[in-house]
Amino acid sequence: MEIIDAIILGVIQGLTEFLPVSSSGHLELGKAILGDTSVPEESLLFTVVLHFATALSTIVVFRKDIWVLLEGIFQFKNNEETQFALKILISMLPAVIVGLLLEEQLEQLFGGNISFVGAMLIVTAVLLWLANKAKDTQKSVSKSNAFIIGIAQAVAMLPGISRSGATISTSVLLGNDKTRAARFSFLMVIPLIFGKIAKDIVSGDLTYAAGASLPLLLGFAAAFISGLFACTWMISIVKKSKLSYFALYCVIVGVIAIIFGFIK
Repeated sequence: MEIIDAIILGVIQGLTEFLPVSSSGHLELGKAILGDTSVPEESLLFTVVLHFATALSTIVVFRKDIWVLLEGIFQFKNNEETQFALKILISMLPAVIVGLLLEEQLEQLFGGNISFVGAMLIVTAVLLWLANKAKDTQKSVSKSNAFIIGIAQAVAMLPGISRSGATISTSVLLGNDKTRAARFSFLMVIPLIFGKIAKDIVSGDLTYAAGASLPLLLGFAAAFISGLFACTWMISIVKKSKLSYFALYCVIVGVIAIIFGFIK
């Protein structure tokens, strides 16, 4: 992989992991446009590195929240922090089940099916438009809400469905406070990302190619820095009910992707 391609894909991953426009969908589009010729194993390693970078950027942005949660958990008390951690665990269940049972079927959807990505981006746009119309409240995420939001996260494993867009939209449509919905959305994915990275490492599917160090490093840096920016910006966007702009963006990119997929 060329250095400039690695940086571009890193920025795409960093921005779209948090902005509600589907990081997986944009990575598929980016690889199609850039003509990524990496063998699957090398491409998987690069994807894992980018996801690790965005997970770290999430930890940096929410470091105070995470520290308070960890303190509450290790004190072994039934307090607010422990209850929040339990909700995070509940939200993970659907994605873990789907990932274990349908991993091969999901991987087949990441083979450059640009038209499918475009269609799913339009679905994302509908979710964002509906969430943008919802009234803001002071309600916190409940345990039942956490499971439903987790189902939305599992659906977002499809390329083109935005994980942050699906989870935040679902949370808001359930009547939860928009800022708390964004916070929960970003925190709930951290264990899943590290779990998936650990699984890929243990499986032995990751392959390192000679001379790939610099592209991997620059891709990581690009994803981490752009992720810091996008995560902070997204919280403000949700709070100010500006999701309609991203809905329009997803429709435009989705239509272009569908057309590109048919003429390719």
